[in-house]
Amino acid sequence: MCVAFAIGIGFPTLIYGINDGSLTLLYTGLMLTLVFVSLAFLVAVLTRDKAKAIGVTLLVWFFFSLIYDAILLWVVYAFGEYPLDKTLLVLVSLNPVDLARILMILKLDISALMGYTGALYKDFFGNYTGILFSTAILLIWIIVPVWIALRVFKKKDI
Repeated sequence: MCVAFAIGIGFPTLIYGINDGSLTLLYTGLMLTLVFVSLAFLVAVLTRDKAKAIGVTLLVWFFFSLIYDAILLWVVYAFGEYPLDKTLLVLVSLNPVDLARILMILKLDISALMGYTGALYKDFFGNYTGILFSTAILLIWIIVPVWIALRVFKKKDI
């Protein structure tokens, strides 16, 4: 999966020129590929039925791509009178798609379009500490599901 993604993004990057945005796209895409493959591996180990596993995996992807953001927008709207800076950073860190999306937006220098939130993200994720933080969180999203799946798989009687 990673090789296919790297070829699909890497060749156009080589043709049109390598810059920070294209390298960030390659990096975040590879990390998201690994995250969702590890989550799919966990779902496959936990379910017996293949059709159910495919459905659950699609639901997990759909949750992180759309539903989580809708819940996050509702939280921001419902608690708009309160300072949510640090809470919002924690909530964004719980979603690997949001982490990758924010890193990509910051590299494209369009964070100014996001207003106050973009400034908050640029302050935190725009420096090396933020990039290391997001990389560590994405690595956790990769390692923990694989570790749990391996433990469950070893205990299964095949």
